[in-house]
Amino acid sequence: MNRVWLVTGGNSGFGRAITEAAVTAGDVVVATARRTTTLDDLVAAHPDQVEAAYLDVTDTGGVEATVRDVVRRHGRIDVLVNNAGRTHVGAAEETTDEELRSLFDVHVFGPAALVRAVLPYMRERRSGAIVQMSSMGGQLSFAGFSAYSATKFALEGMSEALADEVGPLGIKVLIVEPGAFRTALFGDPGSSEPIADYAATVGPTREMVRTGDGTQPGDPARAAALILAALDEEKTPLRLPLGDDAVDAILGHLDGVRADVTTWESRARDTRFAD
Repeated sequence: MNRVWLVTGGNSGFGRAITEAAVTAGDVVVATARRTTTLDDLVAAHPDQVEAAYLDVTDTGGVEATVRDVVRRHGRIDVLVNNAGRTHVGAAEETTDEELRSLFDVHVFGPAALVRAVLPYMRERRSGAIVQMSSMGGQLSFAGFSAYSATKFALEGMSEALADEVGPLGIKVLIVEPGAFRTALFGDPGSSEPIADYAATVGPTREMVRTGDGTQPGDPARAAALILAALDEEKTPLRLPLGDDAVDAILGHLDGVRADVTTWESRARDTRFAD
């Protein structure tokens, strides 16, 4: 039986690439976007396999209604892909409360609502998969990405616990951690009002985002193919870094964490009560 996918942000970048890969595999995709006309070409090319649906992932009521509608029409949701997102550049001090909360709404509370909405149906069938589109910024961070990485760290922490909870019920969780891929992420980045003292640290990050769009080395189509391959494995990995930059950065970061822990290990262990 072909799978039924629900993909948020299905109109561009990874969302579109995953939609196209699923269609090639013979599956059905309900691709959501806030501007459904951006999906017209996919729907026209694959009218029996692709449906466009309006969804703002920050609208909890809309999330629940969309999931109910997909299940009503297709009988199930086999794969949920929480892909909708955007980037943001700013030092921690520069980032306003409004900017931070807005980013958490899109990257954490929206995916959480979708997970809660699909799980009753997946639990009933004892099958399904949840793909959380994170980032290498979900494992590490650097100047200018404090808000963005905060949301991705939160998503990954939630997803790691989720995997423990739903794995025994036959449901897979896959956290995808791309590096720089040629998507629209850098096309219209949010940016906080700069503070001059952070020009030396956050400035290069702003410049990288400003000039990097269209030159990223990663191919979303090849990433999507690997995501489908990982889901098809009997033992799907919990985390899947994508791209040389993500793999190298994450491995280097883990080496740094290990070095810090081992350097302070004896004193860290010696913090229990003396008795």
